[in-house]
Amino acid sequence: MESAATVRTTKKVFASAKDAIWDIEDGASIIFGGPGTVQASPTSLIWALKAKDVKDLTAIMNFPGIAPTNPLTLADSKQIKKLIASFGGVAGMPTAIEAQIKAGDVEFEMVPQGVLCERLRAAGAGMAAFYSPTGVGTMIERHRESRIFDGRKYLLETALSADYALIPAYKADTLGNLVYHRTARNFNPVFATAAKVVIAEVEEIVEAGELDPDSIITPGIYVDRIIKTEINRRDIALQFKSQLAKRVTVGGTIDRPGMKPGLSRELIALRVAQEFTSGQWVNLGFGLPIMISQFMPEETMLHCEMGLLAYGPPPQSDEEFCPYTFDAAGMFVTSRPGTSCCSNLEAFAMARSGKLDAVVLGAFQVSEKGDLANVWSPKMGAPGVGGAMDLVVGDTRVIIAMEHVTEEGEPKIVKECSYHLTAPGCVSMIVTDLAVIEVTWDGLLLKEVAPGWTPEEVQAVTAAPLAVDPNWKEIGF
Repeated sequence: MESAATVRTTKKVFASAKDAIWDIEDGASIIFGGPGTVQASPTSLIWALKAKDVKDLTAIMNFPGIAPTNPLTLADSKQIKKLIASFGGVAGMPTAIEAQIKAGDVEFEMVPQGVLCERLRAAGAGMAAFYSPTGVGTMIERHRESRIFDGRKYLLETALSADYALIPAYKADTLGNLVYHRTARNFNPVFATAAKVVIAEVEEIVEAGELDPDSIITPGIYVDRIIKTEINRRDIALQFKSQLAKRVTVGGTIDRPGMKPGLSRELIALRVAQEFTSGQWVNLGFGLPIMISQFMPEETMLHCEMGLLAYGPPPQSDEEFCPYTFDAAGMFVTSRPGTSCCSNLEAFAMARSGKLDAVVLGAFQVSEKGDLANVWSPKMGAPGVGGAMDLVVGDTRVIIAMEHVTEEGEPKIVKECSYHLTAPGCVSMIVTDLAVIEVTWDGLLLKEVAPGWTPEEVQAVTAAPLAVDPNWKEIGF
């Protein structure tokens, strides 16, 4: 049997995905590159694994995805035994893997995105463990050692490696050097360092020497096998473009039984945008916060944990559309003068080290102390933390943009969160369809109310006490 070491020195280019996965057997641990978007997954290799019907896999990834082009298709055929990922479930997007986790058929280990990158980086760097501030005061802290550095608590995280890594890239040469295109770099450079055997799926394979050395992100020393993808990634991206848009559409009026209307979602986004000035760096979370980019002051800089910085609005035509330029929600955006790309590893380092001016997230609950819960609601079969835990630990301003109550009319601003926390005491401001509320050392301060509402009426649908600013006003634009 040909070993990985032999392949590394003699042959890297394989004729097909089927040939490249020849030695992956039941029980293997596999890192799946990409964030889980339809066009940025190692799809041909995933389909080959499905056809081979290998079972009891330990799958390590960001997100299983929402389409047959993602690792989700392996969950559909019940080939995954354990999932180590940032998402087991996503609110409003039920999947087979979420149902299997809920039923106890799949073991799930949730790892925040930035920590996932660092654990794999540690394995690739020959390091055993590291300390992280992410997850302190949350479910992540359970069963972890902790230590205080300079008065702050950190959790011990251990290195994470796998038997194989399946890495999607843009281009490779015959020595295995890899080039990525824009946001499609994401997790892949660090994921490619942490496995015994790395298989790259690329759009083009060129001879050694044809790639500009300055453009190479993953050196060939990490890559053992290469195949040319058997799909057209642009066509797949266009096919799912409208479907993706529908999944995160958040516009329109918010209707709640027995309640008079407040602000539309667009107006919530517009009000949040008023908090920013030109030159600030802002990260926008999944869902309603995505809309804020439409209303940002000119020259406000957007930061995306997928590794895209200072990017532009969604494309207005197919000519502007690039399948490799997408935000953290998988929505397609554009580049503009000054746009730059990096890996997720670097993007989260920026957040944790305090380089961001603000982070805007949605929430299931916020407490009077500013505790944030947006990981897991009772409607979800499994939690999904994404990058939120890493984004809020960097001593940055955290603004919550959300509806004031649930679809059932239950308050989302509460005295104490009953859901699992994303982070304690991290929220600075809450903007809802009914109010603008500041989180202070003394509790919640009501600053503004929606047109047609009074502070007393806002308090009646808020489960935490509100102090009313003597100079409160109607939300204006």
